[in-house]
Amino acid sequence: MHTPSPLAPPPVLGPKLIRAEVIAVLSVSLGASALLAFVRLVGALTAPKELQNQQAVLVGSMAPGRPWLDLTLQLVQIAIAVAPVGLVAYLMVRSGESMRTIGADFREPGRDTVRGALLAAAIGGSGLAFYLAVWASGVNLTVVPGQLPEVWWQVPVLLLASAQNGVLEEVIVAGYLLHRLGQAGWGPWRAVVVSSLLRGSYHLYQGFGGFVGNVVMGLVFGRLYQRWGRAMPLIVAHTLIDAVAFVGYAFLRDRVSWLP
Repeated sequence: MHTPSPLAPPPVLGPKLIRAEVIAVLSVSLGASALLAFVRLVGALTAPKELQNQQAVLVGSMAPGRPWLDLTLQLVQIAIAVAPVGLVAYLMVRSGESMRTIGADFREPGRDTVRGALLAAAIGGSGLAFYLAVWASGVNLTVVPGQLPEVWWQVPVLLLASAQNGVLEEVIVAGYLLHRLGQAGWGPWRAVVVSSLLRGSYHLYQGFGGFVGNVVMGLVFGRLYQRWGRAMPLIVAHTLIDAVAFVGYAFLRDRVSWLP
């Protein structure tokens, strides 16, 4: 009779294995986005128009004039974009940990929501003021948060896109990356700076203001993650910031004079 072999112990993550794992995760997620954002920035800088006369559309129509196909493509795109979070969850389990290790869970819903809402209010307001200033200076493209048709699914898709951004970015760039870099022996500030530069780099398609603003946001979010040990408040904050920007723009565009 065949005797089943005992389960193998979780792999021991040394610095080399951590480096390989992190590179693999970033290669199929936000690292690839950073490379694409850099190429798009080069394209914008070499275009005949000035930066502020070009647009960076965050959530745009994928099938103009065909709303049902557009909705399907939007949902598929969101699912594909958030898929690397599943890879991170799998790798955490393989190393004998879980998403609870980085605080991407629902153990503290009340505290996470309050922290996230306060953080969103602080970052969101200052972020809007910063964007308007850098746009006026000409070093940023005109960011168009949403450019979807005015149909019944417009707001739901914008909210789903906001949640996708919050989950993807904060799980990978805050929770997972800072956790793994800490395991590799990196100092807290060194890890936060690298995480923040990565966060800024995949926003380069917006221009230099998008890069700087997100680096600053990354420094704040990274230090808070290291203090709280939880990614969930950051997910809440990021989702709320994007939701207000996406939905707010949809209602305010062409109705206020101060919005580019």
